[in-house]
Amino acid sequence: MSAPVPTSEHSDLALRAAVGVALIALAAAALWVGGMGFWLIVAVGGVLMMGEWADLAGVGAGTRRLSQYSLFVAITAMCPWAVGPGWFALGLLGGSTLFTLAVTRNMRLAAGTLYVGLPVLALLVLRDRPQGVLFAFWAMALVWACDVGAYFAGRAIGGPRLAPVISPNKTWAGLVGGVIAAAGFGWALNAYGLPLPLAIATPLLAALAVVGDLYESWIKRRAGVKDSGNLLPGHGGLMDRLDGLVPVAPVAALIVLLSGAGAA
Repeated sequence: MSAPVPTSEHSDLALRAAVGVALIALAAAALWVGGMGFWLIVAVGGVLMMGEWADLAGVGAGTRRLSQYSLFVAITAMCPWAVGPGWFALGLLGGSTLFTLAVTRNMRLAAGTLYVGLPVLALLVLRDRPQGVLFAFWAMALVWACDVGAYFAGRAIGGPRLAPVISPNKTWAGLVGGVIAAAGFGWALNAYGLPLPLAIATPLLAALAVVGDLYESWIKRRAGVKDSGNLLPGHGGLMDRLDGLVPVAPVAALIVLLSGAGAA
């Protein structure tokens, strides 16, 4: 018989679960509403993530606000009441990156504009498609499925560490469990209209989500911090919760566009 889990661990898990459910509910509601509602949630999340990135880059409060403002200019263009998510918004995002680099002379900080801005644009592009609710939900939920599968597989199986220097808690069993869970989710969603090419790509995107998770862990380790922020009780910052979605969203949007899935 295994030893009982300490009460503090139970309470931490309960807190994490409650916050996680609340975040999923908020994302699902905004996704369903679409339009300005979805843009507003994504825009606020992007600006907050940019602030966390700036803190990890070690810049001052004034420079952090400048980088957030620069990114928000590009995100504003993505608003459905403006030009919307498209080539102009992508060009403006590139301009915001160059502006931040020119003013701050900080390559790491400027890179954060793309790190945050590209997934914001990608999610808005996905939601803007004729089957936008399905596509955006697929991109977000496959990351959730991967996280859940990795957690339970890692706890149940354990075994060799995936990247002990970067993230000691991740295991190869967790990686396999996460990819399998995401693959199952993709095939299940195929029965509800998800195009077959996207279902086939789901396990590959799940593996990419793990890479995004490891990359953010490396950034935090280099910055000497445990979490990217303290906005979310039991989770840390927004980057800690969305690190897997950062690389997945742009690639998912690219696959949707290139495959012509959901084209009008």
